[in-house]
Amino acid sequence: MSQTPWWKGTHGEWYVVGQIALIMLVFFGPRTYPGWPTLSTPFMWLGSIVGGVILITGILLLIVAIFRLGSNLTAVPYPKEQGTLIETGPYRIVRHPIYCGWILISFGWAFLVHGWLTIGYAIIMLVFFDVKSRREEQWLKGKFPGYAEYQKRVHKLIPFIY
Repeated sequence: MSQTPWWKGTHGEWYVVGQIALIMLVFFGPRTYPGWPTLSTPFMWLGSIVGGVILITGILLLIVAIFRLGSNLTAVPYPKEQGTLIETGPYRIVRHPIYCGWILISFGWAFLVHGWLTIGYAIIMLVFFDVKSRREEQWLKGKFPGYAEYQKRVHKLIPFIY
């Protein structure tokens, strides 16, 4: 088994640092580039409504997933020693509902604020969580014998799609 590079931490600590930096970028980074086109009024209105719905959906999913994990919740992607595999609640429809929640929040915010760059940050967030979840799933497969079967049944980051 290969050893984890020191800069990633033994339990994925640097993924958490990257996640926090991306969340900060989504909410506080520049939203668009000067001179880029803006949406016309009807599309701004539609973007705000769609963005708000996606944002609220992401927040709700994130909260429900955190509560469903209960004592299994950890700040790092490495599973707790006494942790159990959760396959109920939002974990029935997506293996990483917390990550899915953050992705939805990022895209919802981007549409709500009509930020071209913010949409780019949300795409980066999606790619980041895909990479982070790959590493996390290696640890989960090592800890839980039933995880490989769970992977076959449930999509990773986007319910019913991916």
